[in-house]
Amino acid sequence: MGSTQDTNRIAIVGAGPGGIVAARYLLAHGFKPVLFEQSSRLGGQWNQGAPHSGVWPGMCTNTSNVVTCFSDLDWPAGTTMFPANQEVHAYLQRYAERFGVLERLRLRHRVDLLERDGAEWAVTFSHPGGSSTERFPRVVVASGRYWLPRVPAITGIETFNGSEGVRHAFYYREANQYRGKRVLVAGCAISAVEIAPEIAMAGAAQVISCMRRQRYVLQRIVGGVPIDALVFNRYSALARERLPLDVVRANFKAFIERTSGAPQRWGGMQADEDPFVAGITQAQFYSPLVADGRIIVKPWIQSVAGKRVTFADGSTEEVDAILMATGFKLELPFLSAAIHETVGADGPALRLYRQTFHPELPGMAFLGLFHQSGPYLPPLELQARWIAYSWAGLCGQPTAEEMSLEIAAQEPSEAPLRMNETCIMFARAAGVEPDPEQWPLLRRALFFGPLAPISFRLSGPDALPDAAERFAAQAAEFGVVPSPELTPEQEAQLRALEQAQAAAG
Repeated sequence: MGSTQDTNRIAIVGAGPGGIVAARYLLAHGFKPVLFEQSSRLGGQWNQGAPHSGVWPGMCTNTSNVVTCFSDLDWPAGTTMFPANQEVHAYLQRYAERFGVLERLRLRHRVDLLERDGAEWAVTFSHPGGSSTERFPRVVVASGRYWLPRVPAITGIETFNGSEGVRHAFYYREANQYRGKRVLVAGCAISAVEIAPEIAMAGAAQVISCMRRQRYVLQRIVGGVPIDALVFNRYSALARERLPLDVVRANFKAFIERTSGAPQRWGGMQADEDPFVAGITQAQFYSPLVADGRIIVKPWIQSVAGKRVTFADGSTEEVDAILMATGFKLELPFLSAAIHETVGADGPALRLYRQTFHPELPGMAFLGLFHQSGPYLPPLELQARWIAYSWAGLCGQPTAEEMSLEIAAQEPSEAPLRMNETCIMFARAAGVEPDPEQWPLLRRALFFGPLAPISFRLSGPDALPDAAERFAAQAAEFGVVPSPELTPEQEAQLRALEQAQAAAG
């Protein structure tokens, strides 16, 4: 293993959305990224049909197109509000082509070991010709968060003998397999509330939805506007940051009930009064089908015996299939033992400074490995920009002591982060958070409009001259007319933020 002479070479593990956008910004700032991708195509999870992809053929995004994109590339005219997975993959391909990422790709190159070797990083990888090792001054780990299914222990699950068996939702492919069958879908996160309605509408004899904890299920579209444009905006992130938690909690719960209703009103179970404890997910058809009785809601599984499932309330049902939509383990099997231990890769979340750096691992960055609620592409782009700007010297870097103190104060948790909060965190670190006061015509949109990626190209490195025009058009499309004037309610909300900030000093 010889030492590399080119200090600008950077290894990127993974060519999904995170790896692609990292390469785009590293290229723009003078670096020479090399992307290692185990599959024969780029796209990560969106490479539907690949062994590591849990995307099924009929799957669409459950986040709207205005926040399921990068700032440099709009969707083609006529794209639906929630693009199909094939459209997402084509979008990523176009993005990689536009920014010269394809030439940096090494497809069918699986990273088997990543380890520290002196001042460099040794990357050992398998490829069609065998196995090789190369060294790089820097490395970005962007291998993806959702690929190793988590299946909880259930008494008697090994005895289940229904005709369609037990499988994790990661392996679900099409609803027609369950036509005329009785199906249990276990879980209440995104996969569960998307798959259960699809199976019900495809003609299943019965669909049962069971869960440990009832989440609040938000309608994807409210008054013609996608819910993610309303929930994940800048105002709500600042409110969570500055206002008393009980005020934020009450306001969020009122918003949920006003737009989507409490689960028990639809026929679901009672959710915790605190929406941050209960959690949220979003699906357009789940709650109406529960109300129609086409999906039956039950508490968690107590035990299984043959086809019969007993639930925590003592009720029983016979089913032909069990789909476990029970989430994923964090797994980075290629990390050396030393790196694995340093970042706590066996826990529910990595021990990192703002999900990205570790003081004991200079020259290494992690991208997109956080568990999150809401659209992923905007924070991935902002995190990629922060990494590129940090290594290019375009933004300030925290000291090792600052990073260590923040990491030491962390309590690893499986609770998801919120997309708007991760966006604000990465934008501040990269020096690209827009100041609404500098954009008076966009003030309403910047606080209460969709948190579109283009809004982070208004200022700072890589600012775009047409960013204001493009953001104004996107905000207007989603019901927020660009204007310096706010509604009385919006004025009161911002006044409360200002008062809280002043009180905090």
